[in-house]
Amino acid sequence: MNTFGHMLRVTTFGESHGPAIGCVIDGCPPGITIAESDFEHDLVRRATGKTRHTSARHEADAVEILSGVYEGRTTGTPIALLIRNTDARSKDYGRIAEQFRPGHADYTYWQKYGRRDPRGGGRSSARETTMRVAAAVVAKRWLAEHHDVSVRGYLSQIGEVTPGAHDWDAVEGNPFFWPDASQVTEIEAFMDALRKSGDSVGARITVVADNVPAGWGEPIYGKLDGELAAAMMSINAVKGVEIGAGFASVAQKGSEHRDVMTPAGFQSNHAGGVLGGISTGQQVVVSVVFKPTSSLRLPVDGVDIHGNVVEVVTTGRHDPCVGIRATPICEAMLALVLMDQALRHRAQCGDVGVVPPVIPGSVA
Repeated sequence: MNTFGHMLRVTTFGESHGPAIGCVIDGCPPGITIAESDFEHDLVRRATGKTRHTSARHEADAVEILSGVYEGRTTGTPIALLIRNTDARSKDYGRIAEQFRPGHADYTYWQKYGRRDPRGGGRSSARETTMRVAAAVVAKRWLAEHHDVSVRGYLSQIGEVTPGAHDWDAVEGNPFFWPDASQVTEIEAFMDALRKSGDSVGARITVVADNVPAGWGEPIYGKLDGELAAAMMSINAVKGVEIGAGFASVAQKGSEHRDVMTPAGFQSNHAGGVLGGISTGQQVVVSVVFKPTSSLRLPVDGVDIHGNVVEVVTTGRHDPCVGIRATPICEAMLALVLMDQALRHRAQCGDVGVVPPVIPGSVA
């Protein structure tokens, strides 16, 4: 499926090397102030070609609002957004048109559809995530205006390197969204060596949402953490998702993991701001793991569409680490899930109001 959400529904379309990519946002409330220029900030944050550490593809990523906005405000009708591809180089993929690249979706698309678009991976390309980021610009604004919810993220691991410190002010000051400014030079050297070797590496992104009210989510099939996990896993190259302490919970004792409540607030946040599928009012914390990029110039034996053994070498413009520019994408999916959950909560329980006692959220 190409549609995400329940009350807020986002449908994306387009291929990596097609004429354009786009999305339709349906179910968006009226009255949100939005202009084409408002999309620029997050799209630039996601874009390739900004530094030597990402793909050299340079796209203008200029958003055209085709519908759903009148006189600068959303109308409540479907919002259609379009971005024209301006720097596609389909010839880079001519050699692999009849080959299956290891670690890619070439083989599975071929098995499912009986045909595939080899140009940059078509729909399986990270180019598709551009429209998720665009749609989330609307979601972030609505969440901030109606609930004072903010969404932000950072690169929390690249290869075996982890931050030595955490400073939110440092995150936007370097091309890696890295929270420790003192390590940026080290990471640049690491990435330069990796790029020269022709290999790639994986990464981990952590995204958080502050000021999420208690009560968002569903008890069983619409669990907030369940839908966050599904949303993050829908991003290209994601191989793992954690909520709160995540897999570290395996080594914790129950007496340590449980988030003790006091009248003054929660003493910890190992649950990541979700209990029983419903938000606690604490910071919602999600970590997302990206696999190493599979597009490598290092030759490897593979198979073509006729079943013959062939040498596979991927040429063109590729990221040595897709996680470097994945922070805005993970932020986008967090924002879209939260807005969808907020609208669903309002539809069912909007007249419930605040039920005492209200435990202040943890800052952990």
